[in-house]
Amino acid sequence: MLYLFIFAVLMNIFTYMYFTNKAKFQDTRFDKVQKESKMVSDSLRIMKEKMADANYFGLENNDNAIEYFAGQDIGALAIKIRDGVYAKNNNPKGNPLVQYPPMNDRPFIVNKLKVLNNRWIIADFSNGTAWGEVLIKYFIEQDGSVTYETIQTLLYSQTAN
Repeated sequence: MLYLFIFAVLMNIFTYMYFTNKAKFQDTRFDKVQKESKMVSDSLRIMKEKMADANYFGLENNDNAIEYFAGQDIGALAIKIRDGVYAKNNNPKGNPLVQYPPMNDRPFIVNKLKVLNNRWIIADFSNGTAWGEVLIKYFIEQDGSVTYETIQTLLYSQTAN
């Protein structure tokens, strides 16, 4: 009987210790998950703020430009403007908006662009060995067509050699 009592006491002690440690482990794990969740949500908030800052100059986020194009679908308009610039890349002598002749028999084409507002576009161009940027003015004509005018180009000299 004494052995049974000692065995029962030991079982109770082991059971108590097991469930106590299990609860501590779960609490620790829960706290760790909460901290990680807070870090992720803070990182997400910071990234959203950075994205908002980065997109400050953009047609879709410019209230004045949206008001200028009142009643028009800004997203579709931005795509039309972008596609018009990219379509000029099909010229065998390169995109005429770049205003640089082919260098080493390689024409310059627009790689990436951003519609800044209701009047300007900034674009990156290259021919594979030399890079630059171009500022373009655009107009939406009465018939809905888009015309483009180069304001200024910049060819990075260290890439042009």
